[in-house]
Amino acid sequence: MSHDWNNNAPIYRQLKDRIVAMLLDGLLKPGDPLPSVRQIAADFQLNPITVSRAYQELADATLVEKRRGIGMYVTDGAREKLIISERERFLQEEWPQMLERIRRLGMNMEELLSAANAGGAK
Repeated sequence: MSHDWNNNAPIYRQLKDRIVAMLLDGLLKPGDPLPSVRQIAADFQLNPITVSRAYQELADATLVEKRRGIGMYVTDGAREKLIISERERFLQEEWPQMLERIRRLGMNMEELLSAANAGGAK
């Protein structure tokens, strides 16, 4: 995880999003432990409450589970659950905005596919 934080969203949400990305990318797998709140707070110079809030949101979404006295662990099916919810969020929130932008720019499917095949869409 990088140490770069932006001012566009609360840090706890950015931290949560980074962990979600690691789950989606397969870097964290079911049963893997998350680093301790203290470790993340020290590594990233964050308030432990900020880290705890990010971890709590992950736990509320049942992506991780707290094991008393030993830490937080990725739950079985976390990646699959995330893929379903992230696809839904993409289709409901991001895709309509992208379609509107494509329409405004007067682009067509051939141009988009050509750009994607040429490596223009990363």
